[in-house]
Amino acid sequence: MHKITTFTEFVLQEEHQVPNATGRFTLLLNQIAEATKIIASHVKRSGLAEIMGKAGSTNASDEEQQKLDVYSNNVMIETLTNSQQVRLIGSEELETLIETVHKDAEYSVFMDPLDGSSNIDVNVSIGTIFSIYRGSKGQLQKGSEQVASGYVLYGSSVMLVYTSGKGVNGFTLDPAIGSFLLSHPNMKIPEKKSEYSFNEGNYNSVDEKVRKYLDSIKSEEKSYRLRYIGSMVADLHRILIRGGIFLLPADKKMPNGKLRLMYEVNPFSFIVEQAGGMATTGAESPLNVTPTEVHQRVPIVIGSKEEVEKYLTFLK
Repeated sequence: MHKITTFTEFVLQEEHQVPNATGRFTLLLNQIAEATKIIASHVKRSGLAEIMGKAGSTNASDEEQQKLDVYSNNVMIETLTNSQQVRLIGSEELETLIETVHKDAEYSVFMDPLDGSSNIDVNVSIGTIFSIYRGSKGQLQKGSEQVASGYVLYGSSVMLVYTSGKGVNGFTLDPAIGSFLLSHPNMKIPEKKSEYSFNEGNYNSVDEKVRKYLDSIKSEEKSYRLRYIGSMVADLHRILIRGGIFLLPADKKMPNGKLRLMYEVNPFSFIVEQAGGMATTGAESPLNVTPTEVHQRVPIVIGSKEEVEKYLTFLK
């Protein structure tokens, strides 16, 4: 009989392999998982409850907030603070970092509480992204310093995917018992796949070298298939499962890139590289970029290793 492993059991098993583990990291991960269950329940009811629609405010990037953005942000901040394990919280929704009252806490957490929220009203999969660092090393650290990162996808099922640097594992929420169960152990991204995820509306805005790459993969004997949703969590979850390449390079409108280094790019780069894939800004791995500001943006191309390497040949 197949043994059922809950998220809590799995994290505890990992903890037992770490000498002198205190249990604080396990507690923090479980608190994050519990917070996302609350968010998931509201996402599933968003068409019925009075939490759908615009909040009438903008976030730190001057993007219009949805009511669920505000709600998810509050749930995550309250949960992280109450865990007593976090001394610094960075949110894509807030202009500045939050220093909690727990000055001696070991960890810092950066998050996008509800990625893709502009798609709520059309019922597209959205998600929560999180990234954990040791708080004692300063406010902003390179992505290579991440202790763990993960995301929760709110789709036809609710799925939590995370890595602590020992591979990538996925857990699906069983609503009958309210627990995340191990459903995708040791996830590996296919080395290559003839699928690409790119907003073709930006074709004329990107660099000529990027256009040549796009023209090339579309003119091959077996041309690449376009698969683009417009919700980063949904697009990259598909690529993690099926393979392919996701492109959001710099363009004329956003010369520094669109996605935030601390909240979106670093967490996914860590996950994809741990799954055997590759991520690049076009010049280096995003995990090697030294952050200079909380909401710093960078270009990102990420996915199957061979596909990203192929893209880089066009930049040369």
